[in-house]
Amino acid sequence: MSLKARLIEHIKENGPMTVAEYMGACLYDPQEGYYATRPSIGGASADFLTAPEASQMFGELIGLWCAHEWDVLGQPAFNLIELGPGRGVLMQDMLRATQRIEGFRDAASVIFIETSAPLREEQAERVADAEWGMRLEDAPPGPSLIVANEFLDCFPIRQFFRGEDGWHEKLVGIDEADQLMFGLSAALPAPESDDEIGVVREIAPALESFMYEIERRLHESPGRALFIDYGYIRPEGADTLQALQNHTKVDAIESPGEADLTAHVDFARVAQLADAAGLQVHGPMTQGDFLRTLGLEMRAEALANANPEHAERLAREVKRLSDASEMGALFKVICISSPGLPAPAGFE
Repeated sequence: MSLKARLIEHIKENGPMTVAEYMGACLYDPQEGYYATRPSIGGASADFLTAPEASQMFGELIGLWCAHEWDVLGQPAFNLIELGPGRGVLMQDMLRATQRIEGFRDAASVIFIETSAPLREEQAERVADAEWGMRLEDAPPGPSLIVANEFLDCFPIRQFFRGEDGWHEKLVGIDEADQLMFGLSAALPAPESDDEIGVVREIAPALESFMYEIERRLHESPGRALFIDYGYIRPEGADTLQALQNHTKVDAIESPGEADLTAHVDFARVAQLADAAGLQVHGPMTQGDFLRTLGLEMRAEALANANPEHAERLAREVKRLSDASEMGALFKVICISSPGLPAPAGFE
C-alpha cells in the first residue's frame, strides 16, 4: 500500500491529522518518506540546490570558521558534528579548506547525524573516516562544533489560522472523493490576540526537545552550534509550508513522500529557547552579511586570480550566496555558544 493510501486509511480510522503529523510521515516514513528513500539531496539533479552544492566557497568559509572557533576553545580534541549533511559536500569542502591548519584534522572527530542509509553511503565516499549517529544524542560527549545547513527547516510544523470566529488549526483530511485535502478545525479555545484575521502562526513541536539536547551538550562541554537556514528573524504571520520537486514548488498535498516539505525557521523562537537555557546567542543575521564578514569576496578574488578562466563563474556564485535577490537575505545565520566564550567570528 502506497504512503498516500496509508495516510488516507489512517485518516478514515482516526480523523484528520495535524500538518506536523503529515509532514513527519511524508519526510520520514521508513518505506516511502522523502528523506528515508532519496539517494541524493541538495545537488543539481535533486529537487533543490543547497549553498554547499552551489559553491565550494561556502563550505571552505564554514570550515575556516570552525578552525577559528577551535582555536578559541583552546585547540582541544573535539567533535565536528554536522546535522543533516546531505551528500557530504559541505564537510568535504570544510575539511579540504582546513587541511593545512596544524593539528585541526587530528583533533577533529567527524560525526554525521543522518537517518538516510543511501545518503550515509554517499557521505562515506566523500569523508572516509567519519562516524554516524541517528540523533545528536548519539554523538560522543566532549567539546563540540556543530554545523547545520538547511536542517531546522525540516522540523514538522503545526499551523494555526486566525479566522473571524477565532483560531483554527490547519489539518489534513479527506474529501468526498477520498483524496487528501487541507482543512480547518473547529474554533479553538485561545487567549485574546491582536493578530488580524488571516494570520497564520506556525509551531515546530520538536524544536524544544532538540534545543534541550543543544543545551545539555553546550553546558557539559564548551562548544558552539552554527545554524544556517531560510526563515524569518521574527514571525511574519504567513503560511510558509512549501513542497519542492525538480526545483519547482508543487502542491504539498498532491504526492506524499515525493516532494521535499519544509517551512521557514522561526529564528526568534530558536534564540528564545537558547537564551532561556542559559546559552549565548549570536545573531540571527543574514547569510549574505555573514559570508561577506568571513571574507567571501576576498576568497572569490583569490580563486579568480589563480584561475582567471573561472572568474565569471565565481562572480555568479558570490551573487548566489550573498545577494539579497538570491540566498543572501532569505537565509539567516545564528550561533549558539556555551557560556563564557567570546563572540564567534562573523558575529563580533
